[in-house]
Amino acid sequence: MQAAAARAGNAGAGQRAIHAWLLLLPALTLLVAFTHWPAVATLIDSFYSTPRGSRPGVWVGLENYEVMWDDPVFWHAVRNNLWFAGATIPLSIGLALVMALWVNERLAGRTLVRMAYFTPTVLPMIAVANIWLFFYTPQYGLLEQITGSLGLPSHNWLGDPSTALAAVTLVAVWKEAGFFMIFYLAALQTLNPSLKEAAAIEGASRWYFFRRVQWPLLMPTTLFVLVNAVINAFRLVDHIFILTRGGPDNATTLLLYHLYEVGFKFWDTGYAAAITVVLVAVLASVALVQFFVLDKRVHYR
Repeated sequence: MQAAAARAGNAGAGQRAIHAWLLLLPALTLLVAFTHWPAVATLIDSFYSTPRGSRPGVWVGLENYEVMWDDPVFWHAVRNNLWFAGATIPLSIGLALVMALWVNERLAGRTLVRMAYFTPTVLPMIAVANIWLFFYTPQYGLLEQITGSLGLPSHNWLGDPSTALAAVTLVAVWKEAGFFMIFYLAALQTLNPSLKEAAAIEGASRWYFFRRVQWPLLMPTTLFVLVNAVINAFRLVDHIFILTRGGPDNATTLLLYHLYEVGFKFWDTGYAAAITVVLVAVLASVALVQFFVLDKRVHYR
């Protein structure tokens, strides 16, 4: 009797396992087909030359990586991307936090303010780039009209290598801050209101309450936002394509845009695959450091 019951239990467990795998099969198929296999195929392609017409690609080993190492445009894009990430990540996160703290307070018309902050996020990236292209247009753009009314000289913001990358950075911060604000706002609304009441009774200032209470409790959200901000800083291509196309003189060429040009403009798929492997490896390493190093400093409730 006990043996029969054990066999029946094992059979039931096996059927439940089969049902579970069948339910997971559609998601696993899509994940493998559109994520894991393309990543493996890109890694393999990075060791082959680019096929030309009827001539297939041949094994070249690390030649594509050597070309990348000797490519000055690649290193220029790396420097630009590091500058871009170093500016957009703290600015977008800091601005998002400030906006979330403000619209979380009881102020008149806060629903409209929240909508105004979040509107850039829902706009298509191409539309955003075209809006800011009008702002930056020399002589008759909105920014030129403002500076002209103040008696300042005309300036080609996107055509000057010294200001082009900063102008693109401003667009990215304007686009991302509202998106990150939503996460901070949701986290602030989950905090216990009694914490603020107790701090007010103790005579704590707003800055002290934020630094000692709110900021530590917001660290899980900050870690999540930080991971997304880092990824976004290395995957920008739409704005570059519309605003500057990497110019002037590669002043705004970022890694992903350089990858786009190599793969689709110059049609060097082998070299593009090598750049992709390096970019994915760098982002994966940064994400692992964030989760396994910074996560230890995060306090979850």
